[in-house]
Amino acid sequence: MYSLIIIDDEEKIASGIGALFPWEDIGFHVSGTFTRACDALEFIKENQVDVVLTDVEMPDINGIDLAQRFKGDEKVQVVLFSSYDTYEYLRAAIKNEVVDFLLKPIKYSQLLECFDGVREKLRHKGVPGMSGGEHREDRVTGKIKEYLDIHYQHATLEDAAERVNMSPSYLSRFFKEKSGIGFRELLLKTRMEKASELLGDQGCKMCDVAYLIGYDNPKNFSRAFKAYYGMTPVEYRKKRLEEI
Repeated sequence: MYSLIIIDDEEKIASGIGALFPWEDIGFHVSGTFTRACDALEFIKENQVDVVLTDVEMPDINGIDLAQRFKGDEKVQVVLFSSYDTYEYLRAAIKNEVVDFLLKPIKYSQLLECFDGVREKLRHKGVPGMSGGEHREDRVTGKIKEYLDIHYQHATLEDAAERVNMSPSYLSRFFKEKSGIGFRELLLKTRMEKASELLGDQGCKMCDVAYLIGYDNPKNFSRAFKAYYGMTPVEYRKKRLEEI
């Protein structure tokens, strides 16, 4: 869990960004919201802050000058946002090595994509997160496993990612790293195990088994089943009957 502070001279915007976006679900804790950059700097002196998300147009210290103070500091990443995409602002953002430059009103998808990148950048630099990260990771992987167990028939990586507020590409890497199995691997495993249960019911037709676990084409299901178990669904059902 990484520490984040948000700065905007309009209190409603600062607190709104902090409250309305599910920060903790993507690995960030909002440690404070500020309307004055100087107050934010005082906070940083006494507290761990990994990311500063700040407006450019500020009455005391503007976002560009604030970013300049952290240029070269690998422990603090800066993300700027503004209502204006002027060349001067963009050039200054690049010069001061900010992670990203977002335009108001900030879109949910853009913020999500931006902070997926921020999180990866912090990890690659070896910046330690705050306590509580492991609990969040367990919660996310648990949600995905529960999702697959219930929605295996129509499950997709994109739908799963939306449920845990991550981008599909990041969820794919995150889930494999934390659970030791890829999302699609677990989806296949879940579907095949459900298929084996359904094949034990003699009243369930082969085409129905295929459909119920997410295959519109029974032939595709048969090929996938044989690749997984080493025998066709028909052979598997026959073996189950002989065992009984």
